[in-house]
Amino acid sequence: MVFTGFHASHEQIPPSTLLRHVQDADAAGFDGAMCSDHLSPWTPRQGESGFALSWIAAALATTRFSIGMVNAPGQRYHPAVVAQAFSTLEEMFPGRFWAALGSGEAMNEHVTGDGWPDKDTRTRRLGECVDVMRRLFAGEEVDHDGLVRVHRGRIWSLPETPPPLLATAVSPGTAAWAASWADGIATVAQEPEALRSLLDAYGDAGGGGPRVLQVHVSLAPTDAEALALARDQWRNGLVSPPLAWDLPHPEDFEALTTDPDEAELRKAVLVSHDPDELADRIAALVQLGFDRVYLHHVGKDQRHFLDAAARVILPRLKETP
Repeated sequence: MVFTGFHASHEQIPPSTLLRHVQDADAAGFDGAMCSDHLSPWTPRQGESGFALSWIAAALATTRFSIGMVNAPGQRYHPAVVAQAFSTLEEMFPGRFWAALGSGEAMNEHVTGDGWPDKDTRTRRLGECVDVMRRLFAGEEVDHDGLVRVHRGRIWSLPETPPPLLATAVSPGTAAWAASWADGIATVAQEPEALRSLLDAYGDAGGGGPRVLQVHVSLAPTDAEALALARDQWRNGLVSPPLAWDLPHPEDFEALTTDPDEAELRKAVLVSHDPDELADRIAALVQLGFDRVYLHHVGKDQRHFLDAAARVILPRLKETP
């Protein structure tokens, strides 16, 4: 039986409405939730970007399941500040919070005014942040002088057990590197062979913990409506890494996707009008070797998707070995 979670997209939905959606997802039978952590939306037409750390505390307080978040310490977030926030969430909601750490995107990090480092530097910076955060979780007083700097950092309010720190990865190289420190791996749906390669690299390097997959879906009463929804709200999915990591503004993503190709869009988003067919396509991805799948319906109105999930998608996925 696969663990099926709900993805809460801060880029698209006001925080108050998104809070109701995650509560509805809990009631619908989802096993957990996760959320993005953005300063800006991907495109201006998405139009939102609530502060994930404020929101997730309210979400954990008003639901029963676990909730995780994607986070990029090192530039917009100092690792000591993030570690304190994570410790507080874990102390308040034991066993229900987790984070997946990545090296970030320029669109969310440029606000500091610092230069945007190359990918190798960002990866090394993330490694330093993880080390700092682990030491802080252990109750140490931390000094560190490198790509990030910490002066006598200490967390006074600690949970009994540190929260899990997963790694985000979209390539086998990053997955293999993350295996040395991560409590699990999280990635986004792509071609099956690419997903197999990523999982193999993580496992071959000794990586353990859950294998988490995020899948973007667009479900509507007709295929045409579902495609139109994906074209309007998730055309940014056509901008792949490394370019997606380096564009600084939502307008840049909009300019590159003014006329999205239908075939490519259907690769980035599972477009469907049939909940049974959609569940089968999700199950096929899960069976590549994932323990958890988080579903992101790319529409701003989540009611039709949540109803279909409760009636059809979740029961079908619970039958997936």
